[in-house]
Amino acid sequence: MQIHGKAALVTGANRGIGRAFARELVAHGATVYAAARRPELITDPEVVPIQLDVTDPATIATAVETIGELSILVNNAGTAFAGSVLTASLDDARREMEVNYFGTWAVTQAFAPTLARNGGGAVINMLSAASWLALEPAAGYAASKAAQWSLSNAMRLALRGQGTHVLGVHVGYVDTDLSAGVDQPKISPEEVARAAIKGLLSGEEEVLVDEFSRQIKSALPNDIAALYAAR
Repeated sequence: MQIHGKAALVTGANRGIGRAFARELVAHGATVYAAARRPELITDPEVVPIQLDVTDPATIATAVETIGELSILVNNAGTAFAGSVLTASLDDARREMEVNYFGTWAVTQAFAPTLARNGGGAVINMLSAASWLALEPAAGYAASKAAQWSLSNAMRLALRGQGTHVLGVHVGYVDTDLSAGVDQPKISPEEVARAAIKGLLSGEEEVLVDEFSRQIKSALPNDIAALYAAR
């Protein structure tokens, strides 16, 4: 699809992958609305800061009214808490579901009519290799990403009729605040954004950014015991 001259909205755009998405879309000639719960933290002069909390229907509705034309929606806002199944706070797990899963659903549902009026456009959902691989020290986060992946597939079916392309982006560890305490090789947010936009331009439905996510996806058809024996 064409990006130049189109309007794009990126949630969670005040830092990390969201900020990289905003910059990549600007570089491709889009008008970018950079959304965050605290838009005053967004200082990039080339984007339009906008308040949006993906768990707050009122701010979502206001954003829909503010952005009259939209062609690209990037559902990037996310949260994660540490905790195994046996010890994790269920309140934290519910928060992960509210932001990562229900937040993606709510924002997409709200903007779907706008996308339809503007020719269909695209929805990009920032997913994870954890969509397919449970993480013992972050059980709630992985479960929320698995739910978000399933939701993305349902969106792809539901939005196809209005011409909206749905792209899921999967990656392992990214060098952001969210993974600051993880001692694993990481790629940069800019690499994620570049790969995602390249995939959008070529019409892909899923982008597996790094080798880790490709290895996990390729293991899915195998026996579940074999998948988890190696982790």
